Amino acid sequence: MPGEPYDTERVLTVPNILSGIRLLGVPLFLWLLLDKQYDVWAVVVLAVGGATDWLDGKLARSWHQRSRLGQVLDPLADRLYIVATLVGFAMRGIVPWWLVVLLAARDVLMFTAIWPSLRRRGFTSLPVHFLGKAATFALLYAFPLVLLGVGDELWHTVARVVGWAFVIWGAALYWWSGLLYIGQGIDVIRRFPLASQR
Repeated sequence: MPGEPYDTERVLTVPNILSGIRLLGVPLFLWLLLDKQYDVWAVVVLAVGGATDWLDGKLARSWHQRSRLGQVLDPLADRLYIVATLVGFAMRGIVPWWLVVLLAARDVLMFTAIWPSLRRRGFTSLPVHFLGKAATFALLYAFPLVLLGVGDELWHTVARVVGWAFVIWGAALYWWSGLLYIGQGIDVIRRFPLASQR
């Protein structure tokens, strides 16, 4: 992406390997989630995915290993975890399908509204901003609590209430960050017109 502060063009960096491991964890997580007896393991995989999401970004910055591939892999892994979790939860009746549609609609809007125009200008991604990471953090840490909240004990109820509070907050931040990304994309499109528009 023009103007992005990449440190390296290498593919095999520690942050990229961590992002790759997170991507491999998505089908494993979904498989565990769809079988109720493995709920605890599903929570563990999701928690590890959330931890490596924080770690790969920190290492990329501190070790000067920010790369073009990393800018694509990191948000891709985040979105796949969110989608896999929502679909799995909805299939099990833990969350309503309208929540799946609400969160998926944000990404559909982003990719249909600005993505084609950005691609034609040579941009592979937009810089990740704090609000987007906060939204992802809230959702990825809400989902294990929602899953642990399935039950009738007091601690289930506490986990469920706290988890749903994070889901609502995360969904609001997710849409807010999506609108900011669309604004960012429109600004890029204005500043980098196609050759035929100059």
